[in-house]
Amino acid sequence: MKFIRPAVRVLVAASVCLPVLAAAQNVAIVNGKPVPKSRMDFLIKQATQNGQPVTPALEQQARDQVVLREIFVQEAQRRGLGASPEFRMKMELARQSILIGELFEGHMRDNPVTDDAAKAEYDRIKAQEGGTEYRARHILVEKEDEAKGLIAQIKAGAKFEDLAKKHSKDPGSGERGGDLDYAKADSYVPEFGQAMAKLKKGEMTDTPVKSQFGWHIIRLEDSREAQFPAFDEVKEQVKRSLGQKRLQDYQESLRKAARTDYKFAAQP
Repeated sequence: MKFIRPAVRVLVAASVCLPVLAAAQNVAIVNGKPVPKSRMDFLIKQATQNGQPVTPALEQQARDQVVLREIFVQEAQRRGLGASPEFRMKMELARQSILIGELFEGHMRDNPVTDDAAKAEYDRIKAQEGGTEYRARHILVEKEDEAKGLIAQIKAGAKFEDLAKKHSKDPGSGERGGDLDYAKADSYVPEFGQAMAKLKKGEMTDTPVKSQFGWHIIRLEDSREAQFPAFDEVKEQVKRSLGQKRLQDYQESLRKAARTDYKFAAQP
């Protein structure tokens, strides 16, 4: 019977090792139920995907979190909370949200925005946003006669900036002496933008300009070609924006391809 003894030793060793291996697979035992280490590993993976480095502190936080979750879940189950219709509906909505997230993440992962595509989008935006920028000052008042009186004071030697601080109803620019910084003409209401674009550097409107906000006195400080950041400075931002647009297009294509009698609120 000596040939049996090695096998017995193997079985005994295995019976000793199995609990050790099982313990290595678990973070803890809570009320007799194991908490698998895979939960902790998943939380750490999520944190690293969000840019957090793996540190002993992070690992401890993840370990604490999964054990606390198990404690709380067991208590919720003991109270029968998982059997309510409201809970089942919440679980279904959560399941849908997770699946939708996986769908969209997978689409963006499988259809990355290349540097060439980002550069083409950058060039399109740059061409669209190009043109002349104007730096102007203005004084906004409620009545035309008041505006005419201020124009007369400026022509008589009063400082535009001082009158803007004292009289302008525009809280944003008034305290800066009417300074509006650089902007394109179409950034303003048409009456203002058109009057401003006709001025030469240093010129002021001879008559007040009427808009929906009141009466404006405008002085052009300077003009320049529209400034635009270099591609490398905004490449990642352009990629994110283009990626979001592509995702919206994908969502819209799925909506249009679906066979349904439902009419969405935004659709005719």
